[in-house]
Amino acid sequence: MAGTWSAFAVRGFRVVWLAGLLSVAGDQLARVALSILVYQRTGSAALSAATYALSMLPALVSGALLSWLADRFPRRQVMVVCDVARAALVAVMAVPATPLPLMAALLVLVQLAEAPFSAAQGAVLPELLGTRYEAGQAVQQVTTQLCLVLGFAAAAFVVAGVGAHTALAIDAATFAVSALLIRTGLGSHPPPGGRPRHGTSWWRQVAGGAVAVSRDRTLATLVWLGWLALFTVVPEGLAVPFAREVGAGGGWIGVLLAAEPAGAVAGALLLRLVARRVRVRALGVLAVGTSAPLVAYWTQPALGTALALLFVSGVCSAYQVTAGATFVQLSPPPLRGRALGFARTGMIAGQGLGIVLGGVLAQLAGAATAIAVAGTAGALVALAAAAAWSRRRPDAVSAALPAEA
Repeated sequence: MAGTWSAFAVRGFRVVWLAGLLSVAGDQLARVALSILVYQRTGSAALSAATYALSMLPALVSGALLSWLADRFPRRQVMVVCDVARAALVAVMAVPATPLPLMAALLVLVQLAEAPFSAAQGAVLPELLGTRYEAGQAVQQVTTQLCLVLGFAAAAFVVAGVGAHTALAIDAATFAVSALLIRTGLGSHPPPGGRPRHGTSWWRQVAGGAVAVSRDRTLATLVWLGWLALFTVVPEGLAVPFAREVGAGGGWIGVLLAAEPAGAVAGALLLRLVARRVRVRALGVLAVGTSAPLVAYWTQPALGTALALLFVSGVCSAYQVTAGATFVQLSPPPLRGRALGFARTGMIAGQGLGIVLGGVLAQLAGAATAIAVAGTAGALVALAAAAAWSRRRPDAVSAALPAEA
């Protein structure tokens, strides 16, 4: 377990880690604030879920069209510019006179900057950490999920105490601090491929990540495993209407949102106790285990049972750490930012779509039924992904990865 925390010995990692943690904390506070605000004003589960999804769906555009910037310009520059832009946009959202339609439009713009930032951040980490890379990924998973647990558990109370607009102002401040940390504490990190050859079209630069993934069956299967999150995110988007269905008070909304991240923390720590070869081999089984507990929502579970199911789902979801680390390490370095951007684009956009569809179904049949449908569909798709992963010879994939520290 000590090796898990060895990534903190690298100064650049500490800077990127802290900057990311600040932004995550502010973002979750803002998401919960907007979801609660919309649900209180409209009483609509579909609109509440759609508002939450607005923080994800724009990635479908930005990930496809903007992730190439991480392989074109110095990665520190990309991250700083994105953070400064997001800080300014969220600051406008925090103005009390800003109407809801304008806030929604600004939220879309904020999320357009997320893809190039994440692509640059993800491409920098292997350069910073080397053989400590997967350990760094595990640290990020554990601490980010802990931040989500604490943030979700406290968000409803914070919003009730300070108001939605103040919560958004806090989010803007986290982006500003993140930009300052990265600018002063991280090296430039120019992309390893340098500038593209003269005559390289813009479209070839944009599509480079998707092409690299499509030509490598192992990378494509890892992307498939990652994109399964579109099914398991549905309970998150429906936490507000589900809490109302089971008669829980507003304070339980944060607890429902925190249950899955809490499980993910436990799962990530448990997986670090076994050899990487075992973690890589178990990817398919754990992917199925992430969706399978949600099938039990067909029984219309009480609050306590629902929390237990979400926790178990979260424990299994920790496979995403190993899947993501394996994907990045196998991606060609000159295309790493774009490949990572493509993978994250599909994951985030898929999650947004899943939440929207879940919200519509919840409006028609109830939140518990919508979650059960998502879990059943997710388990079936995960079984197919697990079979595909077994054909990729996981032991050979593990042997091809760089040695761990």
